[in-house]
Amino acid sequence: MLLESANLVAVTSNALLMLTIPWLILERTDSPLAAGVAGALTGLPGILLAPIAGALVDRWGRKTVSVGSDILSAVSVALFPLADSLGLLDLWLIFVLTFLGAAFDPAGYTARKALIPDTARASGIDLNTTNGIHEGIFMAGWVLGPVLGAAAIATVGAVSAMWISCAAFSLAALTISMLQVPNRVALEASGETIWAESLSGPRMLMRDKAVWAITLAVAVMLLVYMPTETVLLPVYFEGLDQPGGFGIIISAMAGGAMIGAFGYSRISRYVTRRKLALLCIIGACIAYIPMAFLPALWLFLLAGFLLGLAWGPLEPLLNTLIQERFPVHHHGRIYGVQLALFYAAPPLGELAAGAFVTIFGVQPVFVGIAVLLLVTAISVTLIPTLQDLDRDTAEVEH
Repeated sequence: MLLESANLVAVTSNALLMLTIPWLILERTDSPLAAGVAGALTGLPGILLAPIAGALVDRWGRKTVSVGSDILSAVSVALFPLADSLGLLDLWLIFVLTFLGAAFDPAGYTARKALIPDTARASGIDLNTTNGIHEGIFMAGWVLGPVLGAAAIATVGAVSAMWISCAAFSLAALTISMLQVPNRVALEASGETIWAESLSGPRMLMRDKAVWAITLAVAVMLLVYMPTETVLLPVYFEGLDQPGGFGIIISAMAGGAMIGAFGYSRISRYVTRRKLALLCIIGACIAYIPMAFLPALWLFLLAGFLLGLAWGPLEPLLNTLIQERFPVHHHGRIYGVQLALFYAAPPLGELAAGAFVTIFGVQPVFVGIAVLLLVTAISVTLIPTLQDLDRDTAEVEH
């Protein structure tokens, strides 16, 4: 309960910020490119810091890193309204504070994932079920956050909404500090620097070719897809002056993903891991197609819900693969490498989307993303290494 409470409020906070920061920028600059830059800035810190955060989790302990990360996130968010009250919150400071806040997210996200096996053991729940619960709760935060953000924008404004995020991060730090599980795994000191331990993560992950392949596939999908949430939808709905429309579509996607994640434990009993991964990727791409035509809001919501539903089981699957195929004292570093890749991919797409929307408009970019997603999904089905996802854990060499 404590771990998932922290998971929920921290993710809700980040989801709220994903809505309020681009909305704030568009209100003050009316520039899709600037919104794209802000979206890219949220991903850049993770490229370098996520592997280091993973090594810190393995060395300093999961609880220590999680609590510290959430406290620093709370402070960074509070700087938005404080700077605005002093008349200092111009576009460049928004960029700086967005980058600063994003720098602390990878550590908290990685640390909470690394706490899953111990909390599962303490709760008497198997890993498949626990991973489904964790990722389902994670997506529940993405259901709640945009709705809360849209309501806050409509009532108190984007800047004042940051105080909600600050309070949520503070609560996450408090709940993890109360968690009664071991802070870190007992292992002999390696004598390596943090940087050296961080670099060992990619080598560990690449030794398992099947997990490495599905990790790269997900990174490519995020590269193509993420500009939808951070650039296209904010620009489209800001032009319509409908923050509520933007918020409920993000929530619909997250609601579908939440249901898919909660269903992972049951689905995994009947479908092989390779088939499940392919079903998630192909299903999400097909569901995206109606969105490219900027349909009526109800159809937008339905397509977003189905997209999330298809994608939902993929995150619990990734968690389970790491927990079963890698030693526990390497989990922080492996999660860190995956997170770095997942952070590294979207900024490239977001910058390109911001520029293309400025030149061509929203709908042509929507259609282009739909085509690229379908090409990517078809390509993933042709990767032979994914067959190894169905091998027994005992057969995997570390």
